[in-house]
This record gives sequence, C-alpha cells and structure tokens, in this order.
Amino acid sequence: MDNSKNTDKKGISEIQKKRKSPMEPSKLVQALCKEDKTALGRAITLIESNHSKHTAEANEVVSLCLKKQPKSIRIGITGVPGVGKSTFIETFGQLLTSQGNKVAVLTVDPTSSQSKGSILGDKTRMETLAKDPNAFIRPSPSGLSLGGVTRKTRESIILCEAAGFSVILIETVGVGQNETTVHGMVDFFLLLKLAGAGDELQGIKRGIMEMADSIVINKADGNNIANAKIAKNEFENALKLYPPKENGWRPKVLYCSATENTGVEKVWSTISEYIKEAKETGFFENRRKQQNKNWLYNTIEQRLKSDFYTHTQVKSKIDEFLRQIAAKEISPFLAADKLIAVFKSRS
Repeated sequence: MDNSKNTDKKGISEIQKKRKSPMEPSKLVQALCKEDKTALGRAITLIESNHSKHTAEANEVVSLCLKKQPKSIRIGITGVPGVGKSTFIETFGQLLTSQGNKVAVLTVDPTSSQSKGSILGDKTRMETLAKDPNAFIRPSPSGLSLGGVTRKTRESIILCEAAGFSVILIETVGVGQNETTVHGMVDFFLLLKLAGAGDELQGIKRGIMEMADSIVINKADGNNIANAKIAKNEFENALKLYPPKENGWRPKVLYCSATENTGVEKVWSTISEYIKEAKETGFFENRRKQQNKNWLYNTIEQRLKSDFYTHTQVKSKIDEFLRQIAAKEISPFLAADKLIAVFKSRS
C-alpha cells in the first residue's frame, strides 16, 4: 500500500475541509493578517459574493482590514490583447519578489455575454510566479463591470494590503481604449504597447493615453528592437501634445522584452522614481484620499442601480415599458422617468 498517496489525499481533504468550513469575519481577518493565502482567497471570495446574506460579513472584513496601515504601491497595468500583459507581469513580479517585495496580482478575465463564464487562466499563464511564496495571484471575472476591472477590485486591494503585500498589480481585461476605471484606484498607471502594430498612431488620441504615467513598448526583442526604438520616439512626440500631470510628472516611454527579461528593471526604477516624488510633494497621499471619495460615489451608484433593478414594482413594470418602447408607443426617456418615479414612490 502506498502511504504517500494516502498522506496526499489526507492533506487535500484537510485543505478542502478548511476552505468549506465557515469562519467569522474577525477570525478570517486575523488569519489573513498572518499572511495566510488561503484566508486571503476566502476573504476575496466573500466580498465578491452576490448573495445578500454575505454583505454584512464582507463589510466587516473590509472595515477591519482598513484599520491596518499598510505601506503599499498600487500599479495598474493595461494594454490590448496580445501585448503580453501576463508575460510582462510574471517577469516583473519575479523581479519584485527577488528584491524582497511581496507581490499580489489581481487579474480580471472577460466574462462571456452569452454563457456568463470566464476562463480565469492567469495562474496557468504565470506558472512560475504562482509558485513564488512571496506572490499571490487572484483571477476574477469581469462580470458586467466596465472599465477593465471588477466591481470588487477596490476591496480586494484593501484585503491584499492587510495581508502584507507591498506591491499590488492590477491587470485589466484589456479590450480597448476604455480601460480607464483602474486609473482611479492605483498610484501608477502603466500602459503596455506594441511596436509595428499600428499602436503608434494611438498617440494622438485622447483617453487612456493621457492617463498613463508611463508607456512601455513590450516585445522589444529580435528583429523588433528597431521598431521599438522608432515607436518610442513617436510616442514621446505624441505625449508632448499633452500637458504635464497634476503633480508635474511627464510620462516616460520605455521599451522592454518580458520574454528575454530586458528593460524590466528600468520600468521598476521609473515607477519608484514617480512614487518617491509623489510622496515628497504630498501628491501620493492626496490622490489616495481622492480615490476614497470616488470609492464612496461609485459604491452609491452601484447600490442604487442594484436596488432599482431588484425593486419589486420596477421588475413588474419594466417588461411592459420595453414592449411599449419597441412599439414606439413611448420614448425611452419618458419610460425611464416613469420607472424612476415608481422606484422613488416605494414605501
């Protein structure tokens, strides 16, 4: 009889039992603050839950974690599909952990509008980093959230910081020019680009470009190095059209190869330089305070939207209004006014 197999099965069974057993919010936070990754994962699952019975517990967990005073750096990373975000984050994350940092990676996978499912495959794409004891990777489905992040990303950041992670990397879905929500919840916003893919022309467009604190041209290796250097110059010229950031920072354009691990250290030194200046001028703390205000406003909007669509009378009338709109018996604007009036008149 193979005793090692029995031991493995027993260990797996104990882990599964531990995960399934309920834990009070205070005890969950205690375990989380002791850098228990299982507890951190369970806490994030709790706050991501859509069940109303979990709301009070999730709020308590977040409130307890907010009492901690972590010294962390929040970095948002975005770019179109194929730019190499996962490869870059794995190489970048390994650099950070090798320097003694604890790194949490919050990734967002797009949710199918038809099946409502997500692949959540970032751990397999970052296999080496996932095995690093000083790293934590948490993929989450985007659901119906817009802007490249989930509606619970902010809370997940708070939990990771309470668990002792000093650098939080937020990888967005990366589906286009609207990946801007993450900008309002990070200290540094990194935009990954490709050379020779027409991305240089995006430099003249407003939106995500002007939000970036640095642009990094990835896959600058082999025959593509020359293209990367040309793209760097073109992006730098494009950025001259924009005024400096609120704190006086001029976004820097860099190029690197995540697969060959070249130029990645320069990216980290640029981020460190930015954070150092932001802290010295007080901009870092002021921005965090503004983000907390935005967090309040966004949460109010989410709650009101949820309450509206789950309101009994609204639910009973909305299909009829949709029918009337389709039949051109009523305008969408008037229908909205009537439904909002129904919502406001609730007892």
